[in-house]
Amino acid sequence: MLSDAAPGIAGAVLAAPARLGAVRLVAVDGPSGAGKSTFARSLIAALRERGAEAGLIGTDDFATWDDPVAWWPRLADVLDRLARGVAGGYRAWDWSDGEPRPGAWVAVPVPDVLLVEGVSAGRASIRPRLSRLVWLELPDPALRLARAVARDGESCARQLAAWQRFERGWFAVDRTRHHADDVVAVGSR
Repeated sequence: MLSDAAPGIAGAVLAAPARLGAVRLVAVDGPSGAGKSTFARSLIAALRERGAEAGLIGTDDFATWDDPVAWWPRLADVLDRLARGVAGGYRAWDWSDGEPRPGAWVAVPVPDVLLVEGVSAGRASIRPRLSRLVWLELPDPALRLARAVARDGESCARQLAAWQRFERGWFAVDRTRHHADDVVAVGSR
């Protein structure tokens, strides 16, 4: 179960140095359908149980079907503000109808720990600022696709399959898993 790994990783996060100003930045990365969002929520809860102010940003607030990873400068602006001890914010995408459109403004206060969760969260360009990189591992692409379709709806199946093809290439070049501090194996449930 994903939540079983969260308490130990929370302890490791809090023991790690802050590298984004006074903020410990944690990336939760891995392929679509692996359980990143579920794990990130468990890790946030474990951090808060230990008294840390913890925030969460999902890359779904930035990425689109047509722009899976090039949106990073929008998030980097927020992270740069946090590194200076200044609250940040961004306009998230609203995915309520299955396609992205401009959504709500999301304020990002300066936390003790900030988790960035989603495909490319642990990319090479951010690694020097990370306190910890967690990789979620679920090797079966058919199972991951089924889980992602169950989460996002059958209408997204074609885009999710294309996304899987893209992320295989992304992870091969970025070598994200190779740089992970923690690899969390996800069961088939």
